[in-house]
Amino acid sequence: MLRAFKYRMYPNKEQEEKISQHIGACRYIYNWGLEQKIQTYKENRKSISRFALNKKITELKQSEQWLQTVNSQSLQGATLNLDNAFTRFFREKKGFPKFKSKKNPVQSFNVPQNYKVDFNSNKVYIPKIGWVKTKLSRKFTGKQQTATITKTNTGKYHISILIDDEKPLPEKEKFNERTTIGIDLGLTHFLTDSKGNKVDNPRPLLKQLKRLKRENRKLSRMTNGSSNRNKQKLKLAIIHERIRNIRDDFQHKLSSKIVCENQAIAIEKLNIKGMLRNHHLAQAIGDVGWAGFIEKLKYKCEWYGKTVLELGQFEPSSKICSNCGYHNSDLKLNHRQWTCPDCGTHHDRDINAAINIKDFALDKQNLISTVGTTGI
Repeated sequence: MLRAFKYRMYPNKEQEEKISQHIGACRYIYNWGLEQKIQTYKENRKSISRFALNKKITELKQSEQWLQTVNSQSLQGATLNLDNAFTRFFREKKGFPKFKSKKNPVQSFNVPQNYKVDFNSNKVYIPKIGWVKTKLSRKFTGKQQTATITKTNTGKYHISILIDDEKPLPEKEKFNERTTIGIDLGLTHFLTDSKGNKVDNPRPLLKQLKRLKRENRKLSRMTNGSSNRNKQKLKLAIIHERIRNIRDDFQHKLSSKIVCENQAIAIEKLNIKGMLRNHHLAQAIGDVGWAGFIEKLKYKCEWYGKTVLELGQFEPSSKICSNCGYHNSDLKLNHRQWTCPDCGTHHDRDINAAINIKDFALDKQNLISTVGTTGI
């Protein structure tokens, strides 16, 4: 099973320069490789392979001698990333690969092998860079795969080490109606489950919005390229980083709790891109971060042998009475509670939706995808 361990790095000034040089070189090779692929296809209607690009890198180093000071395996890692980008484009329709910019908020490069981790001295050895002070907060065991070093726009360095513990994924645990939970995601409350529990939305962006607007106004009055403008951009980046960290911390804790307490989790597929077109709700939808939470649920279920049951997005989960099945076609978005005219049951809109999501998901014909195998 593959797992990644991320640590904070504290390089000295000389190491920072070398890391920046590696990042710039890998970005240069990626853009050069993309240009080679585009040009080759225009001329021959054929694609040039990653291995052919790697051979050309040796020739390129003769004219661009500054590339010789960079770890050659990291340069080859850039062509591998490019190859993966084209694979996603053709297979998953993720969009044609774009040229990388040094203005991207996160810059990174890969170290495929020959790096070393010393837990006793809290240091990591990176080829061509040396031993870098690192906060190795968690120990790992297993075969070390590719390491990725990143630099954020706030000037922080991290290393993510991919580990193969050589253990198979755990078998999926059997589940039934009692061990399955339905989850309805929302804006007023982050989620409501089929047991009637509601989790408040932390709204990290909304709480920092007034401060963000004030700092953005200051930035807009500063001269382009000035040192004060650069300082102000850093201040804004720190605020955005804090918002992201608060959101990630909340989602990690909540997703771990849900996965540990249930054998199967029923969720509804959401058209988030379509929802973001609603300019009245786009900011709130972006702030809540549903996509990141669902992704965390899915991979944690894989880790612990649990199952995610994903329901189609067009199921009328809010409009159907979970007691008798009556369809309330007159229910509007602002109706948060309603009473079934057929059986007289009073419903909280979100709790009723969560119960229906669970019931619909347990009925296999309504599923669009299942992460894991069902065990009813």
